[in-house]
Amino acid sequence: MMRNKQWAITISLVSALFFATTFVLNRQISLNGGSWMWSASLRYLWMIPFLLIIVLLKKQLRPLFIEIKAQPKQWFLWSFVGFGVFYSLLTFSASYAPSWLVASTFQITIIAGMLMAPFINKTSYSSTFSLPTFIFSILMLIGVLITQLNQAKAVSLNELLLGTVPVLIAAFAYPLGNRKMMQITKGRLNSVQRTLGMTLCSLPLWIGLIMVEISQNHLPSYSQLSQTLIIGLFSGVVATTMFFWATDLVRKNEESLAAVEAVQSSEVVFAVLGEVFILKAQFPDTISMIGITLIIVGVVLHSLKK
Repeated sequence: MMRNKQWAITISLVSALFFATTFVLNRQISLNGGSWMWSASLRYLWMIPFLLIIVLLKKQLRPLFIEIKAQPKQWFLWSFVGFGVFYSLLTFSASYAPSWLVASTFQITIIAGMLMAPFINKTSYSSTFSLPTFIFSILMLIGVLITQLNQAKAVSLNELLLGTVPVLIAAFAYPLGNRKMMQITKGRLNSVQRTLGMTLCSLPLWIGLIMVEISQNHLPSYSQLSQTLIIGLFSGVVATTMFFWATDLVRKNEESLAAVEAVQSSEVVFAVLGEVFILKAQFPDTISMIGITLIIVGVVLHSLKK
C-alpha cells in the first residue's frame, strides 16, 4: 500500500502541473475578451476525439457503454457535478479574477474531500481517517493562503466575490463527482474510460452553453479555439486521466486518497510560475515563497507518511 500511495502522489503531482494550464490560459482568454461559456464547452469538446481514439485503440469502448447503460442516471448526475458544475464555475470566475486567485481558492478541495468523506464512504471512513493526513493537508492550505496574502490586497470586493464563491462550489463538486464515480464503477473501468464516459455524459450542459452563445451571435476567436485545445489536451486529457489514475490506485484507503487530493495544491506553485513567465506577472515576494515552501513540505510529508 505504501508503494501505491507514493506512486499515486507522484502521478497526482505531475497531473497538477498539467492542470495548472487551466488557470493561466483561461485567464488569458478572458483578458482577450473570450466568453467563459465557450472556454468551458470547447475544452470538453476537444477532449472527446483524443480520449475516443485511445479507448478505441485499446478496444475498451464497449465495456464503458455497458457501465453507462447499467446506471445512466448516476453517470449523468455525477458527470454533471464532477465535470459540469466544477469547470463551468472555474471558467466563469476566470472572467472576473486573476488566475492566482482562482487557483488558490480552488485549493479548498484539499479538505473538501475529507469533509465529504463521512457522507460518501460511511462504512470505511472511520477506520481509515488519519489525523496526521488532515494536519498535513491543513499545512498545505495555509501555504496556499500565505502565497496569495500580499496579492489579495490589490483585489476589489467584486473580484473577490466573483473570483472565489463560484470556485468554492467547484472545489467541492470536483472531488464529489470523482469519488461518486469511483463508487459506481468499482475499478471496472480505467482512468481514460472513466474520463471519456464522464465527458460524454456532461455533453448536454456543454451543448446548452454553446446554444446560448450562438443565439447571441457570439463565436469563439481563433486564439480561443487554439488555447482551449491546449487546455483540453493538457488539463482535460492528461491531467484528468492522471488524477483519476492516482485516485483509483488508492480508492480503498481514505487516508491515501486524501493525500493524493491534497497534492493537487501544488497547482498554485505552477500557476504562479505560469503567471510570471506567460502573463508577465511579478515574481513572488518573500512571503509568497514561504507559502510555496509550506506547500512543498506538505507534499513531502504526505509522500513519506506510512
